Amino acid sequence: MSAGAVLPTLALLANTANTISAVNNLTKALPMISSAMTSYFLPNSQTTGQSNPSQTTSQPGAVSQQPAQTTPNQQASNLCDYCQVQPKFFDGTRTHPFCSKSCAANAKLPNSKQGAGVNSQAKTSNCLTCHVAPQYSDGTKTYAYCSRRCASQARRASNKISKKSASSLVQQPPLKGTGSSCNVPGCQNPPYVDSHGILTEYCSQSHKRLAMEACLMCKKLPKKVGQFCTKACADDAKQKGPMILEVPEGHVTFKNVSEQFKASWRHVNKTCPKVRRVYKIVGTQASVDKYEAYLNSVEARGQFRSQGRSPGNENRRWHGTRRNCNFGDQGQTQFCSSTSCSLCCIVRTSYDLSLFGKKTGWGRFGMGIYTSSTSSKSDDYSQNMTQSTLKAILLNKVVVGKGSKMMQDNTTLTAPPAGYDSVLAEKGGTLNHDELVVYTNDAIRPSFLVMYDA
Repeated sequence: MSAGAVLPTLALLANTANTISAVNNLTKALPMISSAMTSYFLPNSQTTGQSNPSQTTSQPGAVSQQPAQTTPNQQASNLCDYCQVQPKFFDGTRTHPFCSKSCAANAKLPNSKQGAGVNSQAKTSNCLTCHVAPQYSDGTKTYAYCSRRCASQARRASNKISKKSASSLVQQPPLKGTGSSCNVPGCQNPPYVDSHGILTEYCSQSHKRLAMEACLMCKKLPKKVGQFCTKACADDAKQKGPMILEVPEGHVTFKNVSEQFKASWRHVNKTCPKVRRVYKIVGTQASVDKYEAYLNSVEARGQFRSQGRSPGNENRRWHGTRRNCNFGDQGQTQFCSSTSCSLCCIVRTSYDLSLFGKKTGWGRFGMGIYTSSTSSKSDDYSQNMTQSTLKAILLNKVVVGKGSKMMQDNTTLTAPPAGYDSVLAEKGGTLNHDELVVYTNDAIRPSFLVMYDA
């Protein structure tokens, strides 16, 4: 063979030898590669970065290898110590005992039991959306979902389904007796779930906002004419009056009235109680007309609107009185028939100066109708003659007009001083807290009935 032919032949033999060597090396490495892939892809296997020789059975010359079998005890050891559902978290260096920060935090809570399994009564239930991760707990309260993402998915699903399908869904029990449909009258959509996983009372944010400002009569449109949406609703209410209409707790009017009650509670020796119910008092058309006629006459004399005040210098003031029944308690919106029940009589027909002195026998500033800007002062006059967990107080509209300021008693008054419309009894002198006194029935009308903890 010539020298020119030898060199190509030697090169071919060298390449063949290298190929055989590479195949042999690959065959030897296959068991390790197979073990690593098994540890990576099996969901319940614990990855440590090393293969376990006891779980690997390699044969010389084998091209592939079957994955190692994991025993139930080994599978359990790979699961989170708290939820026993998700695999333990591996950060690339070591395997942690829990699957997530949520399970780690829950495990630190008092009376928590680790490793009790998913059916343990000591555990919280799984997320209502993914059914895998445990429900989120902030240390005080456990929510229905594991995360904001799952809560948002549930809300979107709730907004899309029909009322019929919504009635068959398993959801977290509502907080305030919410039903299967939105609380806005006429809306049949199911309530939505908020970002905390809580079932609300409304189908959407827009209906929630509507409920906060809804007409107290029809409850379908935002209020624009006082507490009503239109003059038609206002007139309808007056035709059905006298009556009381309950103001929902989430309504802006409830918030406004309850905040005035709290802000005007000034007795430092008495804890301000919580307002539980607020009712709008609706008088008859005749009663409203008399009050507005008096207000207009006072405004015509004093021109208060041009001074930046309300017409007639109208203000809201508190009045406490006696209650002989449970009017105003939950579900109690009908007047009693007792003529000695001052609360029912005032709400039904407003104030009557002819009854002056029957309860107290006198007045510091004579024969008038007394109110105060201090709710805790009027609370002193609120009396329950029957068993109840609530007390009643009235928030009134009062035409103050031009008030005569006084600090000393004048028990002989039967009308305000000449040129004045009312008496402003100020703190100091003989009074610890203010009083406003008017001397005509049409200068005042009860506007809201407020029920608070006794």
